[in-house]
Amino acid sequence: MILIKGKTKLRKRYNILIQVLIIILAYGFIYREIFYERDILHTLELIGQSVSSPKFLQGLILVFLIMFINWGVEAWKWRYLIKTIERISFLRSFKAVFTGITVSFFTPNRIGEFFGRVFILDKAKPLKAILITIIGSMAQLLTTLLVGSICMLIFIPNYFPEFYSDYFYLYIALIFIVFILDLFLVLLFLNISIITSFTQKIISSRWQKLRNYFNVFAEYHSRELLIVLLQSILRFLIFSTQFYLLLRIFDVNIPYPEGMMLIALVFFVLTAIPTIALSEIGVRGSVAIYFISQFFTSFGELPQPIKIGILSSATALWFINLALPAIVGAIFVFDLKFIRNREQV
Repeated sequence: MILIKGKTKLRKRYNILIQVLIIILAYGFIYREIFYERDILHTLELIGQSVSSPKFLQGLILVFLIMFINWGVEAWKWRYLIKTIERISFLRSFKAVFTGITVSFFTPNRIGEFFGRVFILDKAKPLKAILITIIGSMAQLLTTLLVGSICMLIFIPNYFPEFYSDYFYLYIALIFIVFILDLFLVLLFLNISIITSFTQKIISSRWQKLRNYFNVFAEYHSRELLIVLLQSILRFLIFSTQFYLLLRIFDVNIPYPEGMMLIALVFFVLTAIPTIALSEIGVRGSVAIYFISQFFTSFGELPQPIKIGILSSATALWFINLALPAIVGAIFVFDLKFIRNREQV
């Protein structure tokens, strides 16, 4: 009995140690980004200059409120997926999403988000929950690839007419390739149970416990996966609209259809660049400037205020959608249980 109590106390201490370390790292990275990166300070300076404008403030508040809708849709999606192994409330799912953002802040390609979410669960086995969370991430990635690839096909003839006219047949071939690849990826996602069959073949029977974890992919039917994909598309539209609103707030005036197309290309390219959240803001800014400035360079040289506006929009989006939720999510980190009983692993 004394031994069990001793192990329980030790687990609690280790959990607290990991929780405190996560908070220190997350806040440290956020502090460094805000106070040592010129982009953030310049954006805050612009906000300070425009704070007296009612339209500017109203727009900024609207983007801030949309942030909760954005992550609310993600929480809805994760709750829908995770119900196969543990039923949780929407509020608990929302907290899990925010803690995931906190943990992901200092990890490559935000992989820490998986661990930040699943360790808030009580009964579910972490590895199984991580695999389920990956399904949600795959749906979001697939959405970005689908929308981005389609927008690329629209972008080329409109912004690179020389390429379109000189290499017309190559462009037609590109349309065909994109269509086949997109269709293949959608069908593969909607039949994700193939992963279960594949792992059963390549993983030795000696690792039966590991094989059992991958059975989770077989628990989702095409209809359920289609719902998850639609939720991901809805979320993509939400945070893309956030970006567009920020562009208008910072006086980067561009028609909505073209703005959304160029924004989709920004996210499309960002998916292929390995980053950590710390450096992501600089990468986001550079990619955003390249694509969104294409609309303005067609009229001549890019004006400096437009460049600053695009950079400020990308920075503000990072701050509202990632930095602020990471700060808030740190409050819920103490709900995470990293060190558990063997039965819970």
